[in-house]
Amino acid sequence: MPPSRPVPPIDPRPGRPSRRTLLAGAAALGLAPEAGRAQAPAAAPGTAPPAPAPSQPQPAALPAAPGKTRFRPEPTPETPVWCFDGKALPPVIRVKLGQPVRLRVENRTDKGLSLHWHGVRNVNAMDGVGGVTQAPIPPGGEFLYAFTPPDAGSYLIRPLVVGGASEPSGRGLAGMLVVEETNPPAVDADVCVVLQDWRIEDDGTLMPFGQAKLAAAQGRLGNLVTVNGTPAPATFEGRPGARLRLRLGNACNARATRLRFEGVKVYVAAVDGQPTDTFEPLRATLPFPPGTRYDLLVDLPDAEGAACAVEALIGKGLTLATVTTKGARIPDKRPPIGPIGENKRLPAEIKLQNALRRDVVITGGAFVPKETKGAKDTQTASREGPAPDPVYTGDPSKIWSVNGATGVVGLPPIFSVKRGQVVVLALRNDTAFPQALHLHGHCFRLLHPLDDGWEPYWLDTFQLLEGRTARIGFLADNPGRWLISATVLERFDTGLWTMFEVT
Repeated sequence: MPPSRPVPPIDPRPGRPSRRTLLAGAAALGLAPEAGRAQAPAAAPGTAPPAPAPSQPQPAALPAAPGKTRFRPEPTPETPVWCFDGKALPPVIRVKLGQPVRLRVENRTDKGLSLHWHGVRNVNAMDGVGGVTQAPIPPGGEFLYAFTPPDAGSYLIRPLVVGGASEPSGRGLAGMLVVEETNPPAVDADVCVVLQDWRIEDDGTLMPFGQAKLAAAQGRLGNLVTVNGTPAPATFEGRPGARLRLRLGNACNARATRLRFEGVKVYVAAVDGQPTDTFEPLRATLPFPPGTRYDLLVDLPDAEGAACAVEALIGKGLTLATVTTKGARIPDKRPPIGPIGENKRLPAEIKLQNALRRDVVITGGAFVPKETKGAKDTQTASREGPAPDPVYTGDPSKIWSVNGATGVVGLPPIFSVKRGQVVVLALRNDTAFPQALHLHGHCFRLLHPLDDGWEPYWLDTFQLLEGRTARIGFLADNPGRWLISATVLERFDTGLWTMFEVT
């Protein structure tokens, strides 16, 4: 794997970027208020003129179009990709809490497209599921996404069209939406780290899409991992003692991994965008399936030249990002790392006594031939040779089912609840593979097996191991039809999703 292109160093100056820098970035995305006001209508004679109407930010154009980027050194040709605004890097869109997002997505590709704002408790019409909450944007068409995120946090931008999500994602369309707190924690740098993986041929082209054997098993696992659009590892520099906020997001088509941290102590400040009491990861690792996000607070070592790293437990270990300290030490004038502040828009507790309870059973996919299940140890397995590939012989468009039904356009909801009802779902994975699942429009608590408590953080995405059952509880407070969907997009395309309704 070639070394990554240099990543600009972290700004070592204390504090946040200048107002001029922030306004320039917001204006470039169409997110800053216009300088002028809309013209008011003339007042009737003898009456006071009406108050001027508040100006709306003009939507910025966000074209999704073919492009090229270099993943491998010459003479290998550049790889044809799809990207936003002519740039192969995943864009990071930043707004303040309470500020609207207004983006006009222009589809310049040859496939239908829609963008899901993964983790945003959005209004239903803006959730971005083509074929469910909106019609897919046709080639040459456009769609205005206009919403105000209700919560601060770190969110992913992922293509999501029923039957057609994997290809635009696998060709590179991804991004991150950052909604900054009104009073964010004091840090020296706020850095986004977006993980993607790619299946690339020797000539630099992308391997074909729509392979049922991949969709029925692990999904489209890549052979090249990128961080912020460049081959891993990304490299950063920061002053000794600097405090960083790292926003990590897994935008891979299929790759689930665990993160490991070397040379530095990290504290989790938010999970899936929602703040939590800060905690150190157990054994310095974190599960990282597609769709998951973490906000980490890190104090860099005090010594110059010290190095720390974020690694993925892929093979013998793959370094995703390194930070090296350089320059004068930042004076120690800040308190110890602590919580970034609770989200008071989420319920303080979930009363489970009167919850609506439903079972959600996932079936389908490939099966592992029986002869591979009898090996008692690795030596026996090696003598028998490599394990054969999983086998699938069914309908390639209906590989997966939820409660016996394959997810297709027109699928009816599996249940309907009144707004304000507490819901408990027992999710059972009756397949041969771990399943990464995402609850749209809501946040949930992962319940303890006996409903005697829950994990101390909110989630919208988690991984359910094969053969296991997990229970989640949430307050259904967002009207609309909402998906429970696979975040491995080949599985989503071949039926691994269902839907419920909040009225």
